[in-house]
Amino acid sequence: MRPEGQDVAFLWDMLQAAKAVNEFVSGRPYAEYERDLMLRSAVERQIEIIGEAARKVSTVFRRSRPNIPWSGIISQRHVLAHEYGEIRNERIWRVATIDVPELINQLEPLVPEPPATD
Repeated sequence: MRPEGQDVAFLWDMLQAAKAVNEFVSGRPYAEYERDLMLRSAVERQIEIIGEAARKVSTVFRRSRPNIPWSGIISQRHVLAHEYGEIRNERIWRVATIDVPELINQLEPLVPEPPATD
């Protein structure tokens, strides 16, 4: 099943946010992430966006792609948005450096390239 309508837009949002996370953490060690509030905040915000967009992808499409961990992605967003006292830097770092690159690989084939502009 190929994404249609709003699903394409939400998948695009997920992909763009995932690429931002990847760029933010690229070449940085965990120690830098842990001590840099601005970096942590930026990564957390993009992961929140990924989760919010995932929540809005239709149930029909999510069921057609069970290899994408939709519930985990959405749950992580919930923690960041509502249970911020429970955020564990080590967990977010693993998400950013292990889960997000895999998510990018899963989303790229699903999201059409935007039309070229002059």
